[in-house]
Amino acid sequence: MIYLSHFDFPNEDREYNFILGQKRTCYDTYYPFKILSKNSLSMLDFEPVTILYGGNGSGKSTALNVIAEKLGLNRDTLYNRTNFFEDYTTMCSYELESPLTRDSRIITSDDVFDFMLNLRTINEGIDRKREDLFEDYLDTKYSKFKMKSLDDYEQLKKVNTARRTTQSQYIRNNLVGNVREHSNGESAFIYFCEKIKEPGLYLLDEPENSLSPEKQQELLKFLEDSARFFGCQFIIATHSPFLLSMKNAKIYDMDENPVDIKKWTELPNVRTYYEFFKRYEREFE
Repeated sequence: MIYLSHFDFPNEDREYNFILGQKRTCYDTYYPFKILSKNSLSMLDFEPVTILYGGNGSGKSTALNVIAEKLGLNRDTLYNRTNFFEDYTTMCSYELESPLTRDSRIITSDDVFDFMLNLRTINEGIDRKREDLFEDYLDTKYSKFKMKSLDDYEQLKKVNTARRTTQSQYIRNNLVGNVREHSNGESAFIYFCEKIKEPGLYLLDEPENSLSPEKQQELLKFLEDSARFFGCQFIIATHSPFLLSMKNAKIYDMDENPVDIKKWTELPNVRTYYEFFKRYEREFE
């Protein structure tokens, strides 16, 4: 499925004319101007899966944020905008092949990190409640309770429950939604599964962060299936060799000047991994 067919960025001449026309002198940066144009990037054409590859400073995240801002996509966390962001996005244009769905969104590393922090906060609350329940269990089980009226009925049920269950059963029965069962990597993976439920355009900024190699491969399969069977389009910024291997993905090498389309096996990052393991191939036999 293709929602966004292509996106146009201002070229170097348009950027130069804009900056030249500014009378303001108190700014030390015109970001996002002069980021994508440095490697002559003025347009991206998209497939059901499009990947932006490149080192730090290549403009991968900038491109995703510009696209998300221009299209008005959902996002969970704020991002650093400059005074010139709106000026820049006004100069951009795009073409849709299908109308965007309401579930279309950008997912960044900050979104995933905030989600994991929220889970940690919940877990800390659960820890405190567990300690309170531990004390409550002992006080209830060994109390010299006597029912004197119907008002004491609920307390009677509580005492009987404590006396016929073990401490661990009592605590489990009274703790709701213990999310500690998930590691950070598992929590991150759950976040992607929760956010990518319906057909739509999804921009993913380095989704491999916080994911183990095994979880990256699970995410790879999840994204491939979502694109193939469930009407999702993905634009992904990544360094991960696992995600770069995604079937039928169109890959832009943002480090090239001009930005060029590459096979995943041609990318320097992937070649580095390949050469490293090739060097130690015998040790795996």
